[in-house]
Parts: sequence; C-alpha cells; structure tokens
Amino acid sequence: MFQHLRRRITRVWFLASAIASAVIATDVMAQPTEHDFLQQSGEPIRLIYDTDIGNDVDDVLALGVIHALQTRGECELLGVTITKDHPDAARFVNAVNHFYGRGEIPIGVCRSGVTPDRGKFLPLVDAREGDRILYPNSIDDIDGVPDAVALLRRLLSQSPDHSVVIAQVGFSTNLAKLLESEADDWGPAGPELVKQKVRWLSLMAGAFEPINGNDHREYNVVMDLPAAQKLAARWPTPLVYSGFEIGLSITYPSISILEDYNYVPHHPLAEAYMLYSPPPHDRPNWDLTSVLFAVRPHRDYFSLSAPGQVGVDEQGITTHAAQGGGRHYFLIATDEQKARVREVLVALASQPPVGVSAEPLSGTAAHER
Repeated sequence: MFQHLRRRITRVWFLASAIASAVIATDVMAQPTEHDFLQQSGEPIRLIYDTDIGNDVDDVLALGVIHALQTRGECELLGVTITKDHPDAARFVNAVNHFYGRGEIPIGVCRSGVTPDRGKFLPLVDAREGDRILYPNSIDDIDGVPDAVALLRRLLSQSPDHSVVIAQVGFSTNLAKLLESEADDWGPAGPELVKQKVRWLSLMAGAFEPINGNDHREYNVVMDLPAAQKLAARWPTPLVYSGFEIGLSITYPSISILEDYNYVPHHPLAEAYMLYSPPPHDRPNWDLTSVLFAVRPHRDYFSLSAPGQVGVDEQGITTHAAQGGGRHYFLIATDEQKARVREVLVALASQPPVGVSAEPLSGTAAHER
C-alpha cells in the first residue's frame, strides 16, 4: 500500500515538475535576450557604410572587406556616405566600387569643411599608365553627387523595417545630421525614421581602455565632437563601439600587401596602403573590425561588454557606464580572438573580385607599386 502511494506521489511530483519546467521555459523564451538585435535572419545584411575615407587607409581595406562579404552573399552594400569633405573621396570610393564590379552603388557626401585636404592616396583617382586611367570612376561632376543625409533618408525609407545595419567608421557628422533631419517625402523625422528602419549601429569610435596609461581622445570623436556627443545621447537603436584599443591590437600585416594582391598589376587597396603607410609598417585594423562585426556578429570574433550608456565629455573622452536595459556596448577581444580576426580580415580584404583570376605576377612586377 505504501509503495503504491509512494509511486503515485512520485508520478505526481514528476508531472508537476515537468509542468513547472515548461512554464519557466516558456517564460524565458518569451523574454527577449539583450542581444536580440544581433540575431541573423538568414538574409544578407542590408549595410550602409559611413566613412571618412582619405584620412587613413583602414577605411579602404574595410571597403574591400565589405565587397568580399557581399560576394559571399553575406551582405548587400546599399550605399556609402562620406564624412571627409574632399571631392576625391567620393571619386575614390566610386573607383574602388568599379574595381569590384559594383560601380552603381550610390554615394553621398557632406560639405562640412572637416578634413578638406586631399591626403596621401586619393590622388590615385587620377593615376594613369600611359593614356589609360588605372582606376576608372563614373563621377564626372561632384556637384551632382547627393548630400549624405538625403541619401541616408532615401536608402532607409526604401528598406524594410528594422533591416538596416550601419557601419560608421569616420566622424559622426552624417548620422548626427540625420537625427536632425525633418520629415519629408521619404518618411518621418530623423529619430523616428532611424528607429523604424535601423536594426543597430556598429561604429569605430572612442576608447574604452587607457592607451599608454592615459585616457585617449580618439580621432573620430574629437574631429566632430558635438556630433559624437549627439549620437551617443540621442541615437535610438543599439550601438556597438569598436574602441581605439581594439584596432590598435589587431594590425594588418604588411606582408599581405606585398604578396596577396598581386593577381592584378594594379590594386587600389594595396596601392593606397603603399602610399599611406608603406611596409614594413603593419597598420592597425580599426575600421575593419567594425565592418566585420556589423556583418558577422555571431561568429565569436569578439565579446561584448555589459549593456550601458556611453558618454562623451567636452575633451572627447569616452566612458561606458554599465546599466541594465542600456543599449550601448563596446567590443572586447581575447588574444585568441585577435589572432582569428587578423587572419579573417586578411583573407577577406585580399579576396579577388568576381571574374578576376588570382594569378600571381612575377616577383619584379609584384613589387613595383
């Protein structure tokens, strides 16, 4: 009798336990995780690239990474918006896009007066071999290139809700102005349009560890400090910062520039690198890390900080205050992750365009750049 009762009690306990577990599991599944915005849909990432290209060569390598990822079907580059105020920045981007067979990608420019110099490698747009232009582009009149904010509004309005990821690797000029934009035929005012269309923002900005023992005034922040402050305070979707310390610790090996791009006599990425920072210098991978995480956030290349709020003070120093429900994160990388990221960035940046065979040149021709 007692054994029979014990068996009945045991069955009831197991049934109650199973029901309780099911209820708990259902409750957990019903709650969104803090990283839901990074979940992959199975569709290519709809990407906008916002860059100050011309100020450093990592922007160029990052654009090559984007093209490689698009060739692999992992993203679609909707457009490129530029925060460097020089006309050859747009022409150079267009030339690189043509090199990869995607010269139709729209480009938007700003007219802010920030970094108006031509820089070291933008003159490549006029480079010739005899009578032949090495890197053709289809921008004849820079005045005909749309304003960056106008292009951003159009690209966002034409995209499905919550579908766009933006990689900002320059100043915050364009995105801050987007937040200030008023409602028009393309949609509601800037904050509402961003909240409706953008999933999240991946940006190379700030520093979240001391650099050489000191707080670091990161270039992308201080060159347009009011814009960086506005973005941190008002951007309505999650933000993931790749701080200065991340790219500084994951350099691009110059041996790759010498050996991996020789499948063509002239390559815009390699020649831009040679003009900006020739070997044996290994250039930090600042902008490439933001692009990689924007398209492959689920590949364990990086870890994320706790959620919180980023602040930008009047000196351009960035801080991150952890808080539950916060929407700001920064990237963290172990030594093992850094090694993996370095290798994958080399493979992606040097990936040949579709239709171009990787046939190495002779040793002499390979190094005549």
